[in-house]
Amino acid sequence: MVVQHFLKWIATARASERAAAAAALARAYVEHELAFEDRCAAEAALTLLLDDASPKVRGALAEALSMSRRAPLQVVVALAADQPEVAGPVLARSPLLGDGELIDRVATGEEAVHRLVAMRPQVSMALSAAIAEVAGPRACAALLANSGAEIASLSFRRMIERHGGDAGLREALIGHPGLPSDCRHALLVRVGETLCETPLVRALMGRARAERLTREACARASLTLIDNTALDEQAALAEHLRLRGDLTVGFVVRAVAHGKVDFFGAVLVALTGQAPGRVRALLSGGRDTPLAALMRAAGLPDGAHAPLIRALKIWREVANGGRVAGVQEVSWAMLRTLEAAPDQAGPAPECAEIAALLKSVHLEALRDNARGAALAIAAA
Repeated sequence: MVVQHFLKWIATARASERAAAAAALARAYVEHELAFEDRCAAEAALTLLLDDASPKVRGALAEALSMSRRAPLQVVVALAADQPEVAGPVLARSPLLGDGELIDRVATGEEAVHRLVAMRPQVSMALSAAIAEVAGPRACAALLANSGAEIASLSFRRMIERHGGDAGLREALIGHPGLPSDCRHALLVRVGETLCETPLVRALMGRARAERLTREACARASLTLIDNTALDEQAALAEHLRLRGDLTVGFVVRAVAHGKVDFFGAVLVALTGQAPGRVRALLSGGRDTPLAALMRAAGLPDGAHAPLIRALKIWREVANGGRVAGVQEVSWAMLRTLEAAPDQAGPAPECAEIAALLKSVHLEALRDNARGAALAIAAA
């Protein structure tokens, strides 16, 4: 009888009055135990309110039903498909909406809908994948900021592929603790590409010089990335670099000069397919001939073998506590080794490129050490 009067009353009531009444009816439905007939009548009335012309009424209904598991499912699903200002509370909070309904809303909704779904208390891996695939950078950033979101490695990669040029999203990605190492490297590359394409950099340096400096900066940043990559993730990073074509001779030589021996082992495993245990054993105590054979199997040119083996021996001594050395000493020893055996080092252009790289690494180390010494003196 109450519901019957309610349905007659809403035909003439103002929108604000209908909104208040809709919220009251919805709260009564989810908060109180109603008789079966009363409950059926109330559910019918709530369903009828979905057709109200005023978004205020539908919005009040969505707000009242948004957090209840007792709300009528058909009403909640219909509200979720309404305009964003009406659907917002339901999309953001309703426990009745499953991945199927939410993925459908992400696929067909606008940016505001994407952000609401991304900020739900719990976001499954499948729902995160849908957001990463279709949403804009702001919604993706909201997803990354959500501690209740499960995000697969593939979803991180799709966000970088689609929106890697957006500075805000890059910052959110870099700050995410679950970002895989290969994705961090992809971000480094995107930052370099974005910087290289800016009109100011092009005007000051020219295209060729800007691209060269960008490559060098990315290579140096990648070394820092290796330091921050867990040992069990370095194989994935090496494989990522191999697939991208970034495992160049120059990068490998630079990495070994900087003491990234574990990463060098992961690179050799990726390039040769040999067992990780055998590769680690050769790097930690192997003789020159099997080491050279391993590098040859990895496709490293003959000119790189001698300086790489020399660096490995020095880093072994450092690891065993028999020597104190850093990048400055190792790069110089690698360069001297290359110059001492030019006949066995390979073609002249190949040796010249490796020598130029080692000189560059050595000078970088000299500058870094001098800068550190100056700062230490100033702080004393």
